[in-house]
Amino acid sequence: MHNEQPRNEEFFRLKGLRIMSKQHGKAEEKIGDWLKIEFFAPMEMIDALNNFVTEIGAQGAFQETLEPLSSNGSPEPLSGEILKAFLPFDVRLEQRLAALQVYIDSLTEIFPELEKPGFKTEIIRDPDWGEAWKKYFKPLRVSRNIVIKPTWEHFSPAGRDIVIEIDPGMAFGTGQHPSTRMCLEAIDEILLKERPVEPWRVLDVGTGTGILGIACAKLGAGRVLCVDNDEQATEIARENVRINRAEDRVTVSGRDVAELTEPFHLIVANLTAKLLIKLYPHLVRLVSSGGYLVISGIIEENKPDIEARFPGDSFPIHRLITEKEWVCYLLKKAGDRP
Repeated sequence: MHNEQPRNEEFFRLKGLRIMSKQHGKAEEKIGDWLKIEFFAPMEMIDALNNFVTEIGAQGAFQETLEPLSSNGSPEPLSGEILKAFLPFDVRLEQRLAALQVYIDSLTEIFPELEKPGFKTEIIRDPDWGEAWKKYFKPLRVSRNIVIKPTWEHFSPAGRDIVIEIDPGMAFGTGQHPSTRMCLEAIDEILLKERPVEPWRVLDVGTGTGILGIACAKLGAGRVLCVDNDEQATEIARENVRINRAEDRVTVSGRDVAELTEPFHLIVANLTAKLLIKLYPHLVRLVSSGGYLVISGIIEENKPDIEARFPGDSFPIHRLITEKEWVCYLLKKAGDRP
């Protein structure tokens, strides 16, 4: 049960923003230790939490689906998902946890109708865990042609394989969640099928780790702009761009989408239904005639809200991709490309 506290477990107290030790009663640094954070959250929030803990330095993130339980005399728990993430127990831990609390508060403001995410923590005292966890992360094929691999793993690409490298602790979770995989599948299809003569301009909105923008560059886009209003996210994205040697084609910026004016042949936005609807006028405005818009991060129950706004005669659905309860729209704007 969630309220049971194992002897060796130390809990992060949300209000105090400190790691409290049962043995010592004070916050202290544990050199070589790791902090496991176990979140319980509605499925609408889990991808955002996954991305955020990755951006603040989580060296591993694992997702589990929690099914509704039958009633046994106590209130029936809500269905949702569990996310387990691992942070190094170092001098920056308290700062990371404070940033996490601020982020959870912001999610609660965005989704006032959903239950606030909760989490508990546990110290991992295995001295070899910092290296041992890497064996669980192998090269992952996320679409027909795209493979994501950690930098320490060897992978021999075959045929038209596009390999995107990720450094440890920076982007795990990226490529593993259905919303990200579906985006990668969509841009893989578009850029390889179209094979444009002129260099395409691509916009990645809410770039997070930058993985979608990097994929577009490696699939042949001429110029990619990755935007995110989170400063930590832009730092992580820039580092991933550097690792993949894509600096000449990919620019990472903290600019607001509303400030952009130039049109793009392809826009990718892996966000939430609520944010996508909020950004609707800017996304539609910025897609060039005959261009594509890929929107993801949408759960099945939000399809009516999305379809009441996005698709239409001037922006028909080109393809609908689904995986589990997640949906990704590939829309094509009417008209001929300039």
